[in-house]
Amino acid sequence: MVINLFAEHWDRVSLDSFSISLVAALLLQLLLQATLALEHRVGGWFHKREGFHWTFLRYFSAWLILFGSKFVMLGAVDRILGEGLHFAGAMHGVLAFIVVVAGMLIAEELITRVYRRLA
Repeated sequence: MVINLFAEHWDRVSLDSFSISLVAALLLQLLLQATLALEHRVGGWFHKREGFHWTFLRYFSAWLILFGSKFVMLGAVDRILGEGLHFAGAMHGVLAFIVVVAGMLIAEELITRVYRRLA
């Protein structure tokens, strides 16, 4: 839904079909979950160590994993979907891609909060 909304209302995201948006959403969700799992695992390793140096490395590694993963995700989307899903604009579409991923995360959080309130 989020990808389709961006494709419909923002000229920096173009989408060939609804089916491609479903594949893209599944692919991005899998890659996001894998990224978060990796970040938590690396963060847990650093968390066991004490001192400013380890704390700095923990936060730096989290940033590096979370930021760097967006380039891996963009490459995977480009390789799997080709021109079916295209991000344009600053930094060859990286900024538009990051905005779409952030929108997906915000939508997921809102749905989770609504679900918990209804339970």
